[in-house]
Amino acid sequence: MQVPKGKLVAIGGNEDKGTGEATLARQGSFFDQGILKRIHDELYGPGTRIEVVTTAALVPEQAGEVYTHAFLLLGCDNVGVLPIQQAADAHRPDYLERLCKADAVMFTGGDQSRITRVFLHSEALAILRRRYQQEEKFLISGTSAGAMALSLHMIHGSLEMDSLVKGTVTMQAGLGLLKHVIIDTHFVNRRRIPRLIEAIACVPSCIGIGLGEDTGILIKQNRCIETIGSGLVIVLDGRRLEKNNYKDIREGEALCMENLIMHVLPKGQAYNIASGDFV
Repeated sequence: MQVPKGKLVAIGGNEDKGTGEATLARQGSFFDQGILKRIHDELYGPGTRIEVVTTAALVPEQAGEVYTHAFLLLGCDNVGVLPIQQAADAHRPDYLERLCKADAVMFTGGDQSRITRVFLHSEALAILRRRYQQEEKFLISGTSAGAMALSLHMIHGSLEMDSLVKGTVTMQAGLGLLKHVIIDTHFVNRRRIPRLIEAIACVPSCIGIGLGEDTGILIKQNRCIETIGSGLVIVLDGRRLEKNNYKDIREGEALCMENLIMHVLPKGQAYNIASGDFV
């Protein structure tokens, strides 16, 4: 299988955008050294074209304005907002042309199922997949719901009930850019370790990546992840499980998993997805 040449950035949500309470609350965190700046730095520099896709957002106009302003603060004034809201929009020739010309595409947060409902089996997704496979400096990013949708196996939702029993988490097909990874977001803040454990029990061939807020991963060649931002990344690796009763129990019964491996990755730490080793 061809190794993708492009880059992915998955963000845990609530990333520093240069304004508001998030910036003020993070002492020692500087916007001009944060996640959005890293995205900009990974591209061509002056003149870089970024398209913000607001499909997941409940208020798409507001989401577009927030990111347009944030990138402007970083010196990037070539930012467009693609209001792809319906499946037909993902086939519009003018939108497809913009996706073909962009240096980076960023999916905002909101509801990840809206992204998959609109993009799966679309010409827009075909363009993103092709460019990610073939172009070294093409970058796709997603924050919160936008990050969760990047993988092949996507967490659709979870029930607020007793955790670590089968049936609290529902899975869905994602965009398929990441093949062997399941992403969860707002991870530490919303105490989502139990639901990522169940997701891994369901698909043990994947590793689970839990992204804290204002924290992300830069992925190159679908192999190596590097922690960026101000928080921590949690990796749950079930590929060496010695026991996993997920397929043998009924919904509502307790999970049993042996040898589930966990890693904690601070900023700057790199991890090889294929080997499971720190780099």
